[in-house]
Amino acid sequence: MIAIIRTGGKQYKVQTGDRLKIEKIPGEEGDIVTFSEVLFSGDESSVSVGAPLLEKASVSATIVEQGRHEKVWGIKHKPKKRYKVKFGHRQPYTEVHITDIV
Repeated sequence: MIAIIRTGGKQYKVQTGDRLKIEKIPGEEGDIVTFSEVLFSGDESSVSVGAPLLEKASVSATIVEQGRHEKVWGIKHKPKKRYKVKFGHRQPYTEVHITDIV
């Protein structure tokens, strides 16, 4: 069975047993998280599509890790003004393991 969930402003296609990195959500490692914004659910025999969300559908997951991605560098520059700034950014993420699709 697969499902499409929405979290952190993005949509993810998930199956039971998947591990994925999503935008940071509160919680500690080992906590159970429930995603209630399910857009699609189905398998080969039956399909359910929400308009826009499915009622009574949820996806359960366990938090595996709270971390930060690799550093991304950026530059601000204004020509002819002797202005140049280099900066870095590390986006936080949460890695989850999908345990159940209901």
